Amino acid sequence: MNRGKFIFSQLMSLIHPEEFNRCVERYKGNHRVRQFSCWHQFLCLSFGQLTHRESLRDIVVCLQAHNSKLYHLGLTKGVSRSTLADANEQRDWRIYADLAQALIQKARDLYAGTILEEVDLDNSIYALDSTTIDLCLEVFWWAKFRKHKAAVKLHTLFDIRCQVPCFIHITDGLFHDVNVLDILDFEKEAFYIMDRGYLDWIRLNYIHYQGAYFVTRAKKNLAFERIYSNTVDKTTGLRCDQTIRLKNYYASLDYPDNLRRIKYYDKEHDKTFVFLTNNFDVEAIQITLLYKYRWQIELFFKWVKQHLRIKVFWGESSNAVKTQIWVAVCTYVLVAILRQTHQISISMNEMLQILSVSAFDKTPVNQLLTNPNYKNENPDNPNQLILFDL
Repeated sequence: MNRGKFIFSQLMSLIHPEEFNRCVERYKGNHRVRQFSCWHQFLCLSFGQLTHRESLRDIVVCLQAHNSKLYHLGLTKGVSRSTLADANEQRDWRIYADLAQALIQKARDLYAGTILEEVDLDNSIYALDSTTIDLCLEVFWWAKFRKHKAAVKLHTLFDIRCQVPCFIHITDGLFHDVNVLDILDFEKEAFYIMDRGYLDWIRLNYIHYQGAYFVTRAKKNLAFERIYSNTVDKTTGLRCDQTIRLKNYYASLDYPDNLRRIKYYDKEHDKTFVFLTNNFDVEAIQITLLYKYRWQIELFFKWVKQHLRIKVFWGESSNAVKTQIWVAVCTYVLVAILRQTHQISISMNEMLQILSVSAFDKTPVNQLLTNPNYKNENPDNPNQLILFDL
């Protein structure tokens, strides 16, 4: 990257112009647009995400304060709040959804082959979950959830190895989590880790016949018949490793094959977990460790809500909300790509904090993030006036 570029420009240069233009042309995003193109819209929204702006007016005011630098950020001229608001309302959100998918694929290629601690598996590993973002019903009337509350749900499939979301489906709050299994394409021999909210025997049977593996937790009222028990080392926390068959009549019709039931006792938290999977080859302790990685998607949701601007939306329509969410995902993935490209050791949280206050810095980004100098090399200045004699 050029030494004279601003940090924000260096980050945006990770997006290939032809790739972005293909996404725009697919949905005719620049049709009858004279000046404020989709690229300018993306730059403004991504700048707001990266620098933690709270509103469209906040974004516009900050950009206008650096009017002489806008050309070097990729913006040919300043932008008004109404122009940005109109773009969010009218331009198809799928432009930025497709861009996010292209960036996600780039990130997955970079992170391919990442080794997970404790888990000795070469398979792809995904965690599936959703998070709910509460909204005001009077404003976001289209996002139905409860009688006096609106909400949108982010159904996310998270790649554990790459630490990026590889699938996101945005719905209103009434969309049940388990229904997202009807939309997903399941990768053969990949592991899909889910909580009990996705326990549906017909859909789990579909995953099984697609050649993929699922790992989930059993409900307390599970009716089953034990067929065989494997020996386990109880010093590891394992209590049983069983081959079972569903006993309930309708459940056995929905899932006629055998299941594997593993019970594990967590001594540290004094809690017992019962896992169900259709994989009979991997060691039982590896299955329990796989489920432990499911919490990484919870950390991703927490990180997104804390550090990316999606809790306060910059528009009221469904299109504006989805545009903002997908731009937030693009920003997250760009930082992940930057982290892997330059082999940066600090966390994503620390990276975002540094980038948020360095958008107009001209330091090469690899120097800014790989050599953070947190210590004062010369804390005792001999020329400093001594005010107090201790």
